[in-house]
Amino acid sequence: MRLKPIFCLIAAAGLGTAAAAQNVPAPAAADPAAPPAEGQRLRVDITGGISSPMPIAIPAMPTPSTVSTAAGDTASLGNRVAEVVTNDLKNSGLFNPIGPAASGPVAFSQVTAPNFPQWTSRGAQALVQGFVQSNGDGTLTVGCYLYDVFAQSELTRQGFVVAPSAWRRAAHKCADTVYTRLTGEGPYFDSRVVYVAESGPKNNRNKRMAIMDQDGANHRFLTNGRSIVLTPRFAPNQQTIAFMSFENDRPRVYVYNVGTGAKRLVVDQPNLTFAPRFSPDGRYILFSMAVAGNTDIYRVAAGGGAPQRLTTSPGIDTGGSYSPDGSKIVFESDRSGGQQLYVMNADGSNQQRITFAGGRYATPVWSPRGDLIAFTKIGGGFNVGVIRPDGGGEKRLTNGWQDEGPSWSPNGRVIMFFRTGQGSGKADLWSVDLTGVNERRVPTPLDGSDPGWGPLLP
Repeated sequence: MRLKPIFCLIAAAGLGTAAAAQNVPAPAAADPAAPPAEGQRLRVDITGGISSPMPIAIPAMPTPSTVSTAAGDTASLGNRVAEVVTNDLKNSGLFNPIGPAASGPVAFSQVTAPNFPQWTSRGAQALVQGFVQSNGDGTLTVGCYLYDVFAQSELTRQGFVVAPSAWRRAAHKCADTVYTRLTGEGPYFDSRVVYVAESGPKNNRNKRMAIMDQDGANHRFLTNGRSIVLTPRFAPNQQTIAFMSFENDRPRVYVYNVGTGAKRLVVDQPNLTFAPRFSPDGRYILFSMAVAGNTDIYRVAAGGGAPQRLTTSPGIDTGGSYSPDGSKIVFESDRSGGQQLYVMNADGSNQQRITFAGGRYATPVWSPRGDLIAFTKIGGGFNVGVIRPDGGGEKRLTNGWQDEGPSWSPNGRVIMFFRTGQGSGKADLWSVDLTGVNERRVPTPLDGSDPGWGPLLP
């Protein structure tokens, strides 16, 4: 489902016509991507904001006329949209929302003419208001406005025409608009996660591939659990997922089509293949293959073909992950006697070790911003950390008993991983931001492991 952005909400919301009938002041046309006017400098400190989150009011979004839709009437949808925006911003750790339950209702006329003293008295520094309107063709228009309460000025606006079933995506887009404008960081709420859903006893776990929105909504299982699956990873186009399956007791890499449910074998070899990951342009799949007691990293065209061997050192080379520009690959290798991280060119040349701080390193993954590599640190437990591609600036982000398998949000600001409870064998999905402070559990119907966070939805 592709969302249609509405940059000038006058026509899209019907406000140009409805203004006279409902005495609603229509907003002036503006480019929401334009820089704010002088004085409009409300901004969240992405580091300090964790300890002092910004108070932001998010009342329920009114509707000009209550209309029934397949997803509920527009009045109730206005409340649910505001709740999703509230939860997204709260989960970022940077905001202290006054959500719809605590805000009370606002009139439709206030969407473009807020009662600023009301929100000043509530201690809000920023205000998110919007509307939900039913259109004649069965779609919805969801409008989203961000205001600086103290300056009593509009900071940005955005709107989307969506099918009723896609109202949550419009809510995530609204939250992304607010987050981006107030932090200067890229968006990440309108994205999905593929992961391994687990159930059953510790020594006989059922492992199925599942997909969901980044907040845990719209969850569904993709495989039936008859074969164990591991390490699912999205293609850049999000229409396919590479993963490892134990189908027919032969661990090999497959590609799954999200739309059709069809899957195919990536490399038809008798050898063990595992740890797949797409290149940033989607043309190749990196994977590891064990041949004659040695494991190396290979790449193969995403559509199939003969694999190309990229590493040749004795030992186990695995966990390859491309840099965002596709020019380099980070991987783990025990060629020095223990698991360490190495960086090489995309063709396998110039392999250089980058970790020397003691302990072992595994599951490296390059940030979408290119500035950091996330990894699992093994030594006195398992923890998630980050390091620069040149080996400097190592930082531990978690302190659990067994935290592993990091995966980056689309903006490179948040990392999702899985945490296994000591002695239980049960794992859950968690996220942590780059401060290492804002840590939270991601809800899933069953236990969860091996998350693969996809890019922003189109």
